[in-house]
Amino acid sequence: MPAKSAAQQKAAGAALSAKRGDTPRSKLKGASKSMLSMTEKQLEEFAHTRRKGKPEHVKH
Repeated sequence: MPAKSAAQQKAAGAALSAKRGDTPRSKLKGASKSMLSMTEKQLEEFAHTRRKGKPEHVKH
């Protein structure tokens, strides 16, 4: 499932970094913190979405 916004893509990248141990989990906040429950494969799909043409934020 690709990310729907640039903000979602960035949050997934931060969560993926923490999940792999590259970034301390204590540094995460907001959406990236709640994404830690996702699998590494799901986070990779979100994080590797191209940002070109995506809005910065999407309203629910």
